[in-house]
Amino acid sequence: MAETFAPDAATIERLARATLARLPAAFRAHLGEIVLRVEEFADEDVLAEMGFEDAFELTGLYTGRPVGEKSVMDHGAMPDMIHLYRRPLIDEWAETGVALEALVAHVLIHEVGHHFGLSDADMHALEEAAA
Repeated sequence: MAETFAPDAATIERLARATLARLPAAFRAHLGEIVLRVEEFADEDVLAEMGFEDAFELTGLYTGRPVGEKSVMDHGAMPDMIHLYRRPLIDEWAETGVALEALVAHVLIHEVGHHFGLSDADMHALEEAAA
């Protein structure tokens, strides 16, 4: 009998990178420096800063300065990052029944949207383009 295991960080990252590869070229061209990290949960400082009491509430996070706010004077800054949180993603996947690929894509595209300073409507259109 085959055993079923929750997807590991490498699987989540592979799904996220596949989504990035499907984004329109105009967006991909501006993501070259962004770092993608898959972690179990957001750390306590991040949760407190974001106002979350439950670590399962945060599935992804963009950290950095949106493209439109960047300056040539920005030097020595940490790289822009998209964080995906594996355990909350798995929990939401189990609770909603949404395909894992679709859920990871949705969260990733939302965080990419923050990188570009997009509105929720723009993020939805980008998600449609990457489907």
